Amino acid sequence: MNYIITGSLGHISKPIVQKLKTSGHSVTVITSNSGKSKDIEALGAIPAIGSVEDRNFLKGAFSGAQSAYLMIPPNWALSGSWADYQKKVIGNYIEAVKTNGIKHVVFLSSVGAHVGKGVGPVDGLSVAEWHLNQQKNINVKIVRPSYFFYNLMGQIPMIKNRNIMGSNFGSTNEKLVLVHTSDIAEVVAAELLDLKFKGHSIQYIASDERHPKEIAEVLSKAAGKPGTPWVEFKDQDALNGMLQSGLNQEIAKGYIEMGAALRNGKMQADYWKNKPKLGKVKLEDFAKEFAAAYNS
Repeated sequence: MNYIITGSLGHISKPIVQKLKTSGHSVTVITSNSGKSKDIEALGAIPAIGSVEDRNFLKGAFSGAQSAYLMIPPNWALSGSWADYQKKVIGNYIEAVKTNGIKHVVFLSSVGAHVGKGVGPVDGLSVAEWHLNQQKNINVKIVRPSYFFYNLMGQIPMIKNRNIMGSNFGSTNEKLVLVHTSDIAEVVAAELLDLKFKGHSIQYIASDERHPKEIAEVLSKAAGKPGTPWVEFKDQDALNGMLQSGLNQEIAKGYIEMGAALRNGKMQADYWKNKPKLGKVKLEDFAKEFAAAYNS
């Protein structure tokens, strides 16, 4: 089998490539970073260097593949809207898939994509899901992982400089659903290897469910600063903090909207109705990674 894997050698894509190669398959990895070529080749895969915003490049790179893992990489230098960028990329992917007759696609979406509008960067993923679901001759498995453990690494400067953790959510009783990228990779690789999915289907992926206060307790203890509290910020204060740290305004506004959707319960509502079996990695496991990053 010949697979296309997008996402370069990120936290999810790399272990997927490794699992596919271990099973004896041919794998082409899409990356915009030519410096990744040797690393991709070292895994036994084929690098395809180019931009996901280049439709003709993708149509050529997808040639000969039977299955694809699609993810929309972040663009930290957005000049327009986040949703417009995501819509362009999914359009390019779909054209490349159709042109090359690819019949099985696993797409990385997110918890909150059921809402459609009002979830920041997830809005574009909702649109992407809709476009994929219009493709009647392609079998599509949409995976919706929850809040990435790795996003919590962004709390490290706050702990060090302000002795707090927090965001513009966390004061309600709702737990935050967390996922480790290794658990996502395991699910995606299994789907790609089995290729048993038919038509269009959705699967949630999660590793743990913990309240932000618990998250602060476990991670601050691991970092050597026990008792660091989780604080819910006002939207404007959280936005100002992101902008002051140098984050693109469009991206920062999207994150604020996503945090508000977590705060009001919209983002995780469909997850609670369709809870999956939880993955292997728990908060205490991730705490070791967090402590290593904190002390590096």
